[in-house]
Amino acid sequence: MKIVRYWDPGPRRPALGWVREDRIVDLSGLLAREDASLETLLDAAKERQLSPEALLMQSDSMLESSYSCQQLDITSDPAKPHLLQPIVPPEVWAAGVTYERSRRAREAESDVADVYERVYDARRPEIFFKATPSRCVGPNMPLGLRGDSRWIVPEPELALILDGKLGIVGFTLGNDMSCRDIEGENPLYLPQAKVFANCCSLGPAVLLAEGNAMPEFVISCRILREGKTVFEDKTSTEKMHRSVEELVRYLERYNPVPAMTTLLTGTGIIPPENFSLRAGDVVEISSSSIGVLRNPVELLA
Repeated sequence: MKIVRYWDPGPRRPALGWVREDRIVDLSGLLAREDASLETLLDAAKERQLSPEALLMQSDSMLESSYSCQQLDITSDPAKPHLLQPIVPPEVWAAGVTYERSRRAREAESDVADVYERVYDARRPEIFFKATPSRCVGPNMPLGLRGDSRWIVPEPELALILDGKLGIVGFTLGNDMSCRDIEGENPLYLPQAKVFANCCSLGPAVLLAEGNAMPEFVISCRILREGKTVFEDKTSTEKMHRSVEELVRYLERYNPVPAMTTLLTGTGIIPPENFSLRAGDVVEISSSSIGVLRNPVELLA
């Protein structure tokens, strides 16, 4: 089951919706709370000793559809209903060098390539802090380009949404924007290469986790420039060198993180070395079970 957050221009507040076929079912009546969020849905299910899926199915007859998915997939406008980030995580963390292709790319960009070789095969994965809520954007909102970087690329990734006990409660898509020239100059510059205004997008929906099974996700990326495709590729989470359970275990080591923390799991899609994003480009990241995360790109002031 998929869950979205969207702006409801009637009461002028965020609302939570259940994606059922091509319609959005409004969950405001079920939750009876103004702070509609994935966490409130999880709490409501826990109070009733039900899974979120069972709660929705049990309440199906009392819920009404509000908008079509197409109606919400537009540029944000306070006068119109539109998609928001499906969650607003208190913290966003990320894992690096979890795919073979990512390792090769980071070795190629770096003056100290062996550091990536060592971490790929090491017992301990690379885990780093990515973003605060203010640095994240949702669908159709602009991502930022640093003015001091000449080589900026998107990093399409599967994102895990974690509860207070570090259990995986859902999945979404993430774009871990990266300045490859800054990191390549010196790995110690990683925070500057990764953390800046509008450096991360999340969405468009959360696919609720079902039990302990980890589904396979095929993730695609397309970059449009002046309406034409200038890059396109895809990968599968089956190609990850590490399991998501291993990444979560290392994230939580001596590091308490709040509920709804989001963990980006690394990218297996790397644009060629001669490619860099430009202002006006549009990045589309998609997976059939989650949807399409679409963001324009603009130069930061």
